[in-house]
Amino acid sequence: MRPARLMKVFITRRIPPEGRAALARAADCEVEQWDSDEPIPDKELERGVAGAQGLLCLLSDRVDKRVLDAAGASLKVISTLSVGVDHLALDEIKKRGIRVGYTPDVLTDATAELAVSLLLTTCRRLPEAIAEVKNGGWTSWKPLWMCGYGLTQSTVGIIGLGRIVSAPQLAAESDFIVVACSLTPATKELCNKDFFQKMKKTAVFVNISRGDVVNQDDLYQALASGHIAAAGLDVTTPEPLPTNHPLLTLKNCVILPHIGSATHRTRNTMSLLAANNLLAGLRGEPMPSELKL
Repeated sequence: MRPARLMKVFITRRIPPEGRAALARAADCEVEQWDSDEPIPDKELERGVAGAQGLLCLLSDRVDKRVLDAAGASLKVISTLSVGVDHLALDEIKKRGIRVGYTPDVLTDATAELAVSLLLTTCRRLPEAIAEVKNGGWTSWKPLWMCGYGLTQSTVGIIGLGRIVSAPQLAAESDFIVVACSLTPATKELCNKDFFQKMKKTAVFVNISRGDVVNQDDLYQALASGHIAAAGLDVTTPEPLPTNHPLLTLKNCVILPHIGSATHRTRNTMSLLAANNLLAGLRGEPMPSELKL
């Protein structure tokens, strides 16, 4: 009796150990990985995915028609190590009958912790304060020096959670605004010049969703002109943000390198879920977390 042919799986990056181990234990799969922490070049992605039945990718990997064509008709499952799926050409994927797995829910706590950390870091001006300690600006205790804004008795507006209010109403009434919505055609550049003009001059803006939800030129103008007090961003467009970007010249703008889910436990859990989604899809079983197309 001829042995069953192994299913080819391609992974676009080094992934945390729990997911990698789950795939290594899969006796019915032959796993190939782009062995780097850096993004895979387009040509290497096309080469690696050719003839694969399964693809495990990251949010920084654009899986478009070109990649799908390179994969060919053998590709049955795409598992993304992310909650967001805006990097996937979903219409084209649906047309080809490819199943998609993703990793919702398991990074909620870590991302919420990061949102609160970023909010407090921004509103209490912590990077500025740290810089003053290092550059000699700290000369004595001063009643008016390094004052920021506190959360006590404030209104926090969250875009992407809770009861539905209009964006202009939320902008006008909130002392702090946290953007946590998905990127869709309706939310692309939702936070623009009109939005920022409705915000209070003492308001603090935080984005933990996707960079394209914000018009960054308009945000820069709002911050530079003092129309809003400060901003904290864990996501930008593009990523990474060029080091000469105008937002990086502002003291009242704190930018992090998209680390919302960056705890060892969370990334391992995401990795294992992505691996289990991929294996279940390849075996024709229900995925733990399947995106219904």
